[in-house]
Amino acid sequence: MQDYRVNRHLNCRYLALRNKELTQHISGKTARPCGLKSYFLGKTARPCGLLVCRDCTTVTHKSHTVKDISTVAKTHQIEITGALENAKEVVTKLTEAMGENIRMIEQVEISKQIAFLAINQAFETLQQTLEERKRTLLSELEAISLSKTTALTLQKEQFEKMVGDIGHYTDMASQILQTHTDHEIVALGGLIPTELQATLKRHFPHSKPTQQHNLARVGTRYHVKVQSKTSKGEEYPHGGAEVKGEMRSKTHNGAVVYGEVEDHRDGTYTITLTPPTAGLHQLLITMDGQHVQNSPNDLDVMPKRDYHTLCNAQQVIQCNSPWFVAIHDNGDIYVGSDDDCIYVFDQTGQLKITIGSSGSSDGQFSSLSGISIKGDVLYVADTGNHRVQKLTSSGKFLHKFGQQGSGQGQFNEPVVVIIDSNNKLIVSDSDNHRIQIFNEDGGWLLTIDGNGSGNHSFESPWGLALDPQGNIHVAAQGSNTIKVFTKEGVYVRMYGDPNRPSGIAIDDEGYSLVSERDGNCLSIYDPEGNKIHTMGNLKNPYGTALDPRDGSGFIVNYGANTVLKYCV
Repeated sequence: MQDYRVNRHLNCRYLALRNKELTQHISGKTARPCGLKSYFLGKTARPCGLLVCRDCTTVTHKSHTVKDISTVAKTHQIEITGALENAKEVVTKLTEAMGENIRMIEQVEISKQIAFLAINQAFETLQQTLEERKRTLLSELEAISLSKTTALTLQKEQFEKMVGDIGHYTDMASQILQTHTDHEIVALGGLIPTELQATLKRHFPHSKPTQQHNLARVGTRYHVKVQSKTSKGEEYPHGGAEVKGEMRSKTHNGAVVYGEVEDHRDGTYTITLTPPTAGLHQLLITMDGQHVQNSPNDLDVMPKRDYHTLCNAQQVIQCNSPWFVAIHDNGDIYVGSDDDCIYVFDQTGQLKITIGSSGSSDGQFSSLSGISIKGDVLYVADTGNHRVQKLTSSGKFLHKFGQQGSGQGQFNEPVVVIIDSNNKLIVSDSDNHRIQIFNEDGGWLLTIDGNGSGNHSFESPWGLALDPQGNIHVAAQGSNTIKVFTKEGVYVRMYGDPNRPSGIAIDDEGYSLVSERDGNCLSIYDPEGNKIHTMGNLKNPYGTALDPRDGSGFIVNYGANTVLKYCV
């Protein structure tokens, strides 16, 4: 049964029907209700929603109270207005966030485009550089091949002419011996040897050049030493001959560079030339108007070094516990190892021989360190035995000098030995904090003492190198610096801030390559001592060396058991 309640007011009828969700208001004579303005509000926060007339009817419903609908509406209006304001504020913030998000998306796209263009440009530049380098190398290869072929063909023709000339006189001599009388033999006997000797002299000039290398470098002085000889092939001990030298470019329109000649007045001459351009050149040396032996010959001039490109090793040689390295004139690589021996590798990195073993006898070593080689003579800093040993390049013992102590000619852990142009030996006497200089047989000549204070002082010297002026550069591991002295021991200057420098090598332009043991890097300094490049990613690098033939750099990467070769 439904619950109906009818309330009458003036001309109005009101029917309140309460059945859960249904409330129906019926108007009377007018089409408008009488102005219901109240409704029941329960004890909870939810109204029951029953509308009643404020003026004519009092309706009760359970324990609900009656409130004016306008008051309740105003409260709801305030709540709704607040909610709208909050919603607007949230929308504003979301809109701003969306704008920032869009801006970031646009920035990411712009950055991508910039990076894309930079990568493409870098690869295009690199590709152009590689293509240009490829063309240059192929051109140089073709020029070298043509030059070598031409030279060998000319040499073949000279041999053929030589054989023909000598054959002419041998045939004549044989005919005389077979058909002529004794009187005729006596008459012609002196003529034949004279003519034959003259022929040989024409084909074998009596002056022989000794070149620095078969490679030169742009802007670097290149030296050729000429030794004068007699017709018997003996060295002529007097000067005074007219010697000339020139270098002609085969790749730059035949440009000519004339050399400076120094007469040493002992039958030897030094010719110095400075090539201005790279490429294949022809070297011509004459004495008294005649070409000396091997002249003319080809000389390959390399571009100036660019140490900024030094980054990736071109060759990696595996070697157990390497310390220091030296390069023979023939390209063999000598590596002093913590195994108390010297490993000798060929140019391809293949092991050829092993020199020495652990011990204190002649030719044995204890914690050997630095090694130097000149010609067929090898010098070894035998650190643990406090001495320097002299061996042949194949390892045969020749001589030793030094013993433990602090006196002249004594050592306390010598680390490095190098050889100057006059065959003097320069040794870093590490724990005595000094440099000692000896003649080639181990006779003491001079000490550069690092003990004390001031510019002259240094601590724990390791690496040693000579610059083009003959000055001695000392890598002082205990002082974290490089100090420079003249060969007479006079302080010149200092440079660098290496982290425990262990090895140093200097090229023919005066650039220094310094290995930093604790810095795990190789630092490059220009001739004025300014650091221009650092190559990292090494592991406890020790010794450094340069190939005397082409200037390639070698670095001992002790922590990785490798020796690395870099071409510049």
